[in-house]
Amino acid sequence: QEGTTGLQINEYLAQRADVELLRIDADKRKDLAERKRLINASDVTFLCLPDDAAKESVALVDNPNTCIIDASTAHRVNPAWTFGLPELAKDQRAKIRASKRIANPGCHASAFILALKPLVADGLVAVDTQIAANSITGYSGGGKKMIADYEAASASKTALKAPRPYALGLVHKHLPEMQACTGLTVAPIFQPIVGPFYKGLAVTAFLHPGQFTRQAGPAEVRKILADYYAGERFVRVAPVDLEANTDGGFFDVEGCNDSNRVDLFVFGNAERMLLVARLDNLGKGASGAAVQEMNVHLGVDEGLGLA
Repeated sequence: QEGTTGLQINEYLAQRADVELLRIDADKRKDLAERKRLINASDVTFLCLPDDAAKESVALVDNPNTCIIDASTAHRVNPAWTFGLPELAKDQRAKIRASKRIANPGCHASAFILALKPLVADGLVAVDTQIAANSITGYSGGGKKMIADYEAASASKTALKAPRPYALGLVHKHLPEMQACTGLTVAPIFQPIVGPFYKGLAVTAFLHPGQFTRQAGPAEVRKILADYYAGERFVRVAPVDLEANTDGGFFDVEGCNDSNRVDLFVFGNAERMLLVARLDNLGKGASGAAVQEMNVHLGVDEGLGLA
């Protein structure tokens, strides 16, 4: 009922006849007893909270049938929790179906993992390779305060018009899951950028064929991705075609907005390549992913309520 991710999940679920939403009264949002009652009355509870508050809420669960889907970073690399990315591996859906503790991936992490996991799993990229990547994202990914800052700046026609790189200390909260879920033993060099647009995200990984374990060009890299995600309804691997995948050479970061889809692209040549993963940071990057995980866990159509 509050916050960017929570409101979007609420919007997805409010349209569904198969879901009953349990709502907490506004004046009881910090009432532990009432929160505990509702959590334990639910089949599924989504936590859209800061890490400490998420851990506190998990501690309230005493109903063994209640599934927690946590959108915070608190449990993403906890081995007792299941990582909520159904496309991660062939057995991931079975794990999500069986688990009562599901960690919703971060937006940057989802894009990075979906791009790199197939190459690591194939062996083309060795596990000890340090990948360099950046990500440009809409300002909605920063939450309510950042949204308010950008909207206030827009209304007053002042600053915040240029992209803003951040996490320049090269420590980012998504790094642990980016490393763990790709199988890399070395954390990537990762640098995100906030753009002056509401939503949309693209992670770009810089690939040098000298890092590969065998010779491979863009077509071979693309085939590894396409084979890995064959039959996946929410992952599209684009043909290697610069003209078709850009608008006069310019890439559209917002091309997956209002969908739960991830688009993967390979650009470049035999000497150097870019691997780009694009998604809606509020869709497959957050709320859409959480609803997809719920669908998998409950055993209903995975795309129910999602575009």
